[in-house]
Amino acid sequence: MKGIIEISPHIYQIGGNGQSDGDDCCISLVEGDQASALVDAGAGRSVDRLMRNMEQGGLDPRAIKYIIVTHGHIDHIGGLKELKKRLGAQVIAHEMELPAIQDGLPQLTAAAWYGVEYQKVKVDCVLKGDQASISLGNLNLICLHTPGHTPGGIAVYVDSPGGRVLFGQDIHGPFKQEWGSDLKKWRLSMAKLIALQADILCEGHFGIYRPAVKVRQYIENYLERY
Repeated sequence: MKGIIEISPHIYQIGGNGQSDGDDCCISLVEGDQASALVDAGAGRSVDRLMRNMEQGGLDPRAIKYIIVTHGHIDHIGGLKELKKRLGAQVIAHEMELPAIQDGLPQLTAAAWYGVEYQKVKVDCVLKGDQASISLGNLNLICLHTPGHTPGGIAVYVDSPGGRVLFGQDIHGPFKQEWGSDLKKWRLSMAKLIALQADILCEGHFGIYRPAVKVRQYIENYLERY
């Protein structure tokens, strides 16, 4: 398996895409000078591997104070309970994803798709409204409410020395009525992401895209598809 991938200075992909279990979404770490944060937690079978990836890559898991959940599907939340326990980190998610993350409603987590038994997790910091900021010291993570794939999905971006990095997550869908998917809201969310003019896109499953023109093209290709 691959180790960590440097996305931009102090921003790394530590799981997904051949770095951890094949069911994992892409999992990223943002390293500030006062704290670090994970974006998503994978399906749950790779916690040991994620810890090794960080340690072998010279990253300090003890600095992780936050786990930001982009939405409540099992490939993004299955590892939450164990990672929260090991890291002592706060879980952050939008209020509209609580029925999946805290209540574990199976039609919302899609756990059966992956053969995973989801372990419910308390969300420590509940995001409300359209935007919130999380400070890591010298870096600020901006969480944007981007409904469409799920009702409470969020995208996260950070302005780093290497440019604006966007964790757009599941831009590609899919869309299911049972999850509360809404294509009209998704299109508005995609327009919001395009307006950010990000230099680097970290997609939920399909890797890293750069420069800005390719980020825009990636999002626009899915807008044309749907």
